[in-house]
Amino acid sequence: MKIISYNVNGIRAAVKKGFLDWLKDSNADVVCLQETKAQEEQIPVMDFSMLGYETYSFSAQKKGYSGVAILCKKTPDKVVRGMGIKKYDFEGRFIRADFGEVSVISVYHPSGSSGDLRQEFKMQWLVDFQDYILELRKERPNLVISGDYNICHEAIDIHDPIRNKKSSGFLPEEREWMSGFLAEGFVDTFRDLNKEPHNYSWWSYRANARANNKGWRIDYHMITESLKANLKSVAIQPDAFQSDHCPIIVELDL
Repeated sequence: MKIISYNVNGIRAAVKKGFLDWLKDSNADVVCLQETKAQEEQIPVMDFSMLGYETYSFSAQKKGYSGVAILCKKTPDKVVRGMGIKKYDFEGRFIRADFGEVSVISVYHPSGSSGDLRQEFKMQWLVDFQDYILELRKERPNLVISGDYNICHEAIDIHDPIRNKKSSGFLPEEREWMSGFLAEGFVDTFRDLNKEPHNYSWWSYRANARANNKGWRIDYHMITESLKANLKSVAIQPDAFQSDHCPIIVELDL
């Protein structure tokens, strides 16, 4: 099973930048999208269908904001939209598709970069998200949690750890949460197989950051320990330019 996660920063904008060609070439079984920034009827499901993908989406109530989706070649056994927590589901941040024994989640963690209120919201989300996932794991032990976590875990995951130590996305309390989440029995698939520096998944549009590879690795495929033996390969695709993020890939031998 080849799973790709991609924060598209607006699916309609991404389509104008060659997303459909990228999707065709990707040969993914499942594509988890974040920041679709579209209502359900605005997502180009027919275009995806022509490429062999079914589309399942969960949009924010606010137009042009947030939103997640899962594109898949095989019909899921079950799809769950949201976590059943109103303030988060209002923002369209979570969707899950079950395929046999494996559940694939597309998640978009909040950003705290716009100020203290959103940072507080983010920290509360992290607590509630972890509680939700730990409860879900009792029912669905084999989880793939793919998406934009808006957190760099370690210094290796960010181009300038010294200057960014007080930046949202690299705050000590966010990194501590990530360590705690992993310690609960989850695997950062990319770091499990690739220990090399300078691998990023997001770059600011400012100061030619992408051309100079001054980026952040904030997108992850997290899997439960139960799937670690099935982990086959990982990759980051920085040459895809439909967004300020790039696609991240994991292959599981199921």
